[in-house]
Amino acid sequence: MRRICCLFVLASLCLCSLPALSQRLLSQEFITPRSIANCAIRLGFDATDRTFTVAYLGGSITNMNGWRNKVDSFLQARYPSNKLRFINAGIPSLGSLPHAFRLQRDVLDSGRIDLLFLEAAVNDHVNGTDSLTQMCTLEGIVRHALRSNPYMDIVLMSFADPDKLKDYDEGITPTEISNHETVAAHYNLASINLAKEVHDRIKNREFTWEKDFKDLHPAPFGHQLYFETIYELWQMADKIALAYIGRTPRLTKHRLPAPLNTTAFDKGRYVPITEARPDTAWTINPDWTPTDGLNTRKGFVHVPMLTTVTAGATLNFSFKGTAIGIAIVSGQDAGIVEYSIDGAPFRQIDLFTQWSKSLHLPWYVLFDGNLPRRKHKLVLRVANTHNVNSTGNACRIVHFLVNE
Repeated sequence: MRRICCLFVLASLCLCSLPALSQRLLSQEFITPRSIANCAIRLGFDATDRTFTVAYLGGSITNMNGWRNKVDSFLQARYPSNKLRFINAGIPSLGSLPHAFRLQRDVLDSGRIDLLFLEAAVNDHVNGTDSLTQMCTLEGIVRHALRSNPYMDIVLMSFADPDKLKDYDEGITPTEISNHETVAAHYNLASINLAKEVHDRIKNREFTWEKDFKDLHPAPFGHQLYFETIYELWQMADKIALAYIGRTPRLTKHRLPAPLNTTAFDKGRYVPITEARPDTAWTINPDWTPTDGLNTRKGFVHVPMLTTVTAGATLNFSFKGTAIGIAIVSGQDAGIVEYSIDGAPFRQIDLFTQWSKSLHLPWYVLFDGNLPRRKHKLVLRVANTHNVNSTGNACRIVHFLVNE
């Protein structure tokens, strides 16, 4: 009997070392709601306008079936009397730099946006976007969006990846998350640190990355976790909105404080390739598709492209604004380009990426993001050399990028 009791005590101690259900971390710990009530007020109390649009701006984790679809289903079930519209503006591989220039066409041109989910922390890291550019693009997206509708609620989200988990293990806040949180705090917007939540729950022995979450593109388990935390944010919004019962609800106008960065890309847009003045080595393919069998991304195939495969091919492009760049597809034959702005010495940028051998990757190249706000002239030419891993000198331009 004494031996059985000892075994029972030992087993109890072992069980106590594992987190019990009551020890599970709360999703609220990773949410900073700030100003998020407009959505719940509009959906729950505004009988004069039942239309409501939710837009999702992000990369592959947003585009894939998962948390986004769960949010759609939840809102449709929660507000059956409203006319809900959902915009999936998630495109794999794209981070905050592309978002800043595609926001107008891919989201805002469709009409009033009432709620915007924004994520870029994973791809900003994977794509090597420097911290200053992240700040200029994230802040630019927020300012651009709020100018279109100052009553729009925006949620900045930071998803998990192995490098972020490693940073948190070492007591470091990942740069991308710090930038997301800085912008959210400055504009009093809701933010959700899902990377920190995944890290802390793993440390709390609630699940494992390898068996449950599995990848930065989450397994269904991970998408459910993301949704549950967004659901908790909505519960917070509902509580704020319920305070209006018995009185007239009022939407809160989001203010636009002085920008954190005077070079924020808050007027980013696509400029058509037809506005360039190329030499005869360039052609416009009205319906570009690859001939080498490599994969493509939606929106970057069967579209017009300004293309060349010739070293020395040159074009001129005049624009007015503070930033200039190009959106391209970078395949296995991507070359090196040289550029000069306003007669400055030419500089080089390699268009070949680590993914180019297997994919015509949508790739956004920023030539300069800190120009005086006036007219400028870009001269772009294809270099005579190319990356040792590339098979050619190709440059395929989908859009010019300008911050006016």
